[in-house]
Amino acid sequence: MKPSGEYAAWLLRGLLSIPSVSGEEGRAAAFAADQMSRLGMRARVDEIGNAVGEAGPPGAPTVLLLGHIDTVPGRLAVCQVGDLLYGRGAVDAKGPLAAMICAGAAAASAGVRVVVVGAVGEEVPGSRGTRHLLRTLPRPDAVVIGEPSGWDGVCLGYKGRVGVVYDVRRTAMHTSSPEETAVEAAALFWTRVEDYVRRLPGAGDAVRFDACSATLVDLRGDIRQAHARITCRVPEGFDFDAFHRFVKWAAVQAEARFDERVPAVRRGLGDPAARALRAAIREHGGTPATKLKAGTSDMNVVAEHWDVPMVAYGPGDAHLDHTDDEHIAIPDLYRSVAVLGSALRTLGRLTAGPVRRDELTPTAGRRSLP
Repeated sequence: MKPSGEYAAWLLRGLLSIPSVSGEEGRAAAFAADQMSRLGMRARVDEIGNAVGEAGPPGAPTVLLLGHIDTVPGRLAVCQVGDLLYGRGAVDAKGPLAAMICAGAAAASAGVRVVVVGAVGEEVPGSRGTRHLLRTLPRPDAVVIGEPSGWDGVCLGYKGRVGVVYDVRRTAMHTSSPEETAVEAAALFWTRVEDYVRRLPGAGDAVRFDACSATLVDLRGDIRQAHARITCRVPEGFDFDAFHRFVKWAAVQAEARFDERVPAVRRGLGDPAARALRAAIREHGGTPATKLKAGTSDMNVVAEHWDVPMVAYGPGDAHLDHTDDEHIAIPDLYRSVAVLGSALRTLGRLTAGPVRRDELTPTAGRRSLP
């Protein structure tokens, strides 16, 4: 069946009503696959838990619409106030996924083969759902990552990420002892990492795309043992090996390990996926804005393996990611479905022939947005 005009909002409410914190996505993935099947797509939940739907003629150019179905922890009441739909994941990123499912269901009329995926594990280190796809799916002709860019925005790039996990133990001692306690060692380790990052070129403005930033996300402990977790958002060209050597030096008599090392990604305005989305936004009355994000997404992971046209797109204000005020404007959801539908038709034409490498190169001078 073809999705009706209000189906996208109904689908999103259904997705929001099923909690799907990372590692607990099973029910939501089953619901998404069932709805894709009802829309006429060849749908399934794969062996790792991703919801996967396919539509369109075999042999046509293939576009992967890659969203994620997991959310950060934190229950929010699902409710609608006027045109605003509230719930955990409304913006990040069940809203973009709902738009992709609706647009993908109409792929046959767009002349492209579409694979829509609600991936698991995006909100935690490792991106296991997307990494599984990279091992099991044939390389598509283009990729659109489902992340909030605003219905009239296109995201060309994301900073990279490296996460550091630090654990330390010290012998028991009296609080009057001059010896360093475990929690003091962890605090010192954090200040050393923070100082290292501050000395890098462009440091001091975490929002800038060419700057590195470090955030202490967990610090706990006592005299005998302590634990710390640090997330660093890193720009293009970041020297992971030098940072690794520094961290090992700074972790005096302690264990420091990395949960992932993901480089930054950046595409140019000439990228066929960017051209298709910008043209579609104009077609539907918008003025396209191009964005670079200070966070990290599955676009970083995919770009390491597939050198194909690629951007991120989806309804929603990224400033609401992970907040207690997370909501999406339903009219923007509908506009995004229309934009994606038009973009798929254009991508079918643009990817039918070879893509020049200069179309995938970065464009200088873009402003970084959160």
